[in-house]
Amino acid sequence: MGEPEELRREALLLRILWMVLFSIVWQLAQFVLGGAVLLQLALRLINGVPSTSLMAFGDSLGQYLAQIVRFGTFHTDEKPWPFADWPQSQPADSELTGLIATPPVAEPESKA
Repeated sequence: MGEPEELRREALLLRILWMVLFSIVWQLAQFVLGGAVLLQLALRLINGVPSTSLMAFGDSLGQYLAQIVRFGTFHTDEKPWPFADWPQSQPADSELTGLIATPPVAEPESKA
């Protein structure tokens, strides 16, 4: 009867190790996110519009940090990246997205 309890204890100890590792990753990712925020601010000041690729990266990094939180608080047993796919960014919902230049769509040639 002691074996299932021992297995649960080993699983919990392994999870604690993963939580420590992901808390270190969290600390590193905070610096990356801070750098992305400052770079995006600089690009917005210089170019007048934010960088779409940096917007997408920032969103996916934020979702990754949320995955770490969900794992660390026992909300899920699924470990974040690199054990799961890197999160995909969501479409921006900012009023600035209307200012971002999108490539024009080519008009189909009419055959007259």
